[in-house]
Amino acid sequence: MADRIVLNPVSYHGHGAIENIVPELTRRAVKHVFVATDPDLIKFGVAAKVTDLLAKAEIPFTVYSDIKANPTIENVQNGVSAFKACGADAIVAIGGGSAMDTSKAIGIIINNPEFADVRSLEGVAPTKQHAVFTIAVPTTAGTAAEVTINYVITDVEKKRKFVCVDVNDIPEVAVVDPDMMSTMPRGLTAATGMDALTHAIEGYITKGHCAISDMFHLEAIRLISHNLRAAVANDPDGREGMALGQYIAGMGFSNVGLGIVHSMAHGLSALYDTPHGVACAIILPFGLEYNMPVAGKRYRAIGKAMGVDGIDAMDDESAALATIAAVKKLSADVGIPANLKGILKEEDVAFLTESAYADACCPGNPRDTNTDEIAALYRSMM
Repeated sequence: MADRIVLNPVSYHGHGAIENIVPELTRRAVKHVFVATDPDLIKFGVAAKVTDLLAKAEIPFTVYSDIKANPTIENVQNGVSAFKACGADAIVAIGGGSAMDTSKAIGIIINNPEFADVRSLEGVAPTKQHAVFTIAVPTTAGTAAEVTINYVITDVEKKRKFVCVDVNDIPEVAVVDPDMMSTMPRGLTAATGMDALTHAIEGYITKGHCAISDMFHLEAIRLISHNLRAAVANDPDGREGMALGQYIAGMGFSNVGLGIVHSMAHGLSALYDTPHGVACAIILPFGLEYNMPVAGKRYRAIGKAMGVDGIDAMDDESAALATIAAVKKLSADVGIPANLKGILKEEDVAFLTESAYADACCPGNPRDTNTDEIAALYRSMM
């Protein structure tokens, strides 16, 4: 079977990359821009770095910020109504995964109105038209939503998250400017960075991995491992390294899938509003231990990319354990909790287990699993 790789047609990287937003809009004769962002980015002036450019170029725009950290069906539907009301013909998404995921769903529904209920987008939806022209501007170094064909929406009524996978949702332009990430607080930098590392590691060991995705993931692991601590300290070079590393991770996992770390993390975010990156970071070492009997031989390359000393001389088991230890140390160094104590409740384990098993990421896990084993994994983290 052929390996499929889907990437942005155009992407810009590095300090000052946002200067390319206006030229990309003007060459397409965009008449009105729908700017999707979150309230905090407006409050702290981050979104203004982009909207000021639009204003200077006299490009009309409307700002939509009714977006939660874990975006809901209602956020999407309200956004669709707002887009129609202002007469926009393009989207500029500014933010982390929440703003970009909301924008993807809005853009898809505008051009594929038969999916207006939002729930019908779950899984691999048979949309016919590409989403509205979108420029994605990440303000966190983690989700890589600007380069992926995935987005995640929270169903508040059913207390679950659902994953949507659609080649028609990928933004035509990604603008990855580390200057847009410079105001990220320490905790958010750590959480989103560990999310990016989880993307790279899970993507490297997933059942669907291929030679091209392996290349992306190993470089992403190297960049993230060597830059996350510095990024948390707000070092400019660390920020730039993380901006690139998380994007490269997205180039890989978007095309080959993830595993149970993400499927288990989605439920925690939906039920407890736990930051997604924190949930992934806590679960990742446990997931690696669980997958070791099947995927352990691939851990050596991960550890080598992370800079584990002497790993080439180790046997497979020792190399795998050293890699897991390196993941735990990086997580601890940036302030991530070691377990789910105080977060996970015993009475919710059954519900979370069913949600994780049904999640779109679960089938990609290298080790075949079942609900009993997922429940045991949750309990091991309490």
